[in-house]
Amino acid sequence: MEYRTLGDTNVQVSLIGLGTMTWGEQNTERDAHEQIDYALDHGVTLIDAAEMYPVPPRAETQGLTERYIGTWLAKHPAVRER
Repeated sequence: MEYRTLGDTNVQVSLIGLGTMTWGEQNTERDAHEQIDYALDHGVTLIDAAEMYPVPPRAETQGLTERYIGTWLAKHPAVRER
């Protein structure tokens, strides 16, 4: 995996990021967690999320993308330190 410096920081991010646009709409929380595991196992360090995800935006799914990332991080607290 190749990495680049993020802006004017010392943070290195992978050139390939994990997109989360369908989490909560087309993908379950289990799917999301499996995708995070796979991405990290292959060197991905960038997870793309946005306030309008999942798409299409609906009141009943709003925030699920961030919730899925949060529940994964709660199960893997050491990952934040990498």
